[in-house]
Amino acid sequence: MSSGFRAMHPAVALLYYAGLLLFAALLMHPLFLITELVGVMLLLLLQGQGKQLLRGLPFYLLMAGSVALLNPLFSHRGAHILFYLWDQPVTLEAVLYGLIMMLVLLTIFMVFLSYNYTVTTDKFMYAFAAAAPKTALLTLMAIRFIPLFQRRLHEITMIQRFRGIDVSKGSLRKRMRDGMTLMKVLLTWSLEEALQTGDSMKARGYGIRRRTTYSTFVLDRLDTTALLLLVISGLIPLILWMLGYGTFEIYPRMRPLVFGGGEALMYTSFCLFVLIPAGLEGKEIWLWRSSRRKAYPSATPELNGTRSMSSPSQ
Repeated sequence: MSSGFRAMHPAVALLYYAGLLLFAALLMHPLFLITELVGVMLLLLLQGQGKQLLRGLPFYLLMAGSVALLNPLFSHRGAHILFYLWDQPVTLEAVLYGLIMMLVLLTIFMVFLSYNYTVTTDKFMYAFAAAAPKTALLTLMAIRFIPLFQRRLHEITMIQRFRGIDVSKGSLRKRMRDGMTLMKVLLTWSLEEALQTGDSMKARGYGIRRRTTYSTFVLDRLDTTALLLLVISGLIPLILWMLGYGTFEIYPRMRPLVFGGGEALMYTSFCLFVLIPAGLEGKEIWLWRSSRRKAYPSATPELNGTRSMSSPSQ
């Protein structure tokens, strides 16, 4: 059973994640990017996705760190030369821009990780099926094929190893031949299931008439309040960014960071936008723990007393 931010109306979640992606693309300021990254990671931890975060964190760091490492090697723009590598200048501007892009990629990875947990299939269909039912269905099917192909390829690989087909052993020619065999089995399996799915949809009358929908999602007072807070707290940083606040200019000439009154207002509103879901999750956790304490107020003392009384006899 879901609770907290995951149990809210799909419009709230879609607006929040769309805003996060927009801010990650527009706000190239390190303070804003670090705040967004920390806020999304805090939301993942409060949602109980700490293991998923730790499992994918090495890959995310490798992908984002490679951008920060390769950008100074391929981009030599900038006026502040740090040193020369292979007769090519490594500039401070290129290093800083690579670090900024690393933060952007890490933030986007975390946003999609939280999005995949919060926005379920039924929420996605509820949000887009009324306007474009075929497009929503095709999008869901395409997204579904990625983990499905990975799982099926793993099953096929484990089974084919008993027949001596293994891409991790043998010569290069044998590995390529075994890999093509695995891909042939995977595509055959997937095409056969696709034909069965198409026949099933045709037999059930899909597309004959206008599709009717039923939804259990209701926009209540809490959802409306969260929507208003997200809209207001998201519009303020966006408007201030359009006026020139909260920018960090690196190219063509690096300028120092400025944090005045406009940036303070922008950052405060930005923090409110980022931390609203984490606050909702924290509230649910606090309510759950307080209700447990009220329901079982003397559970711990009784257990302690039982242990203390039974210890002398032992």
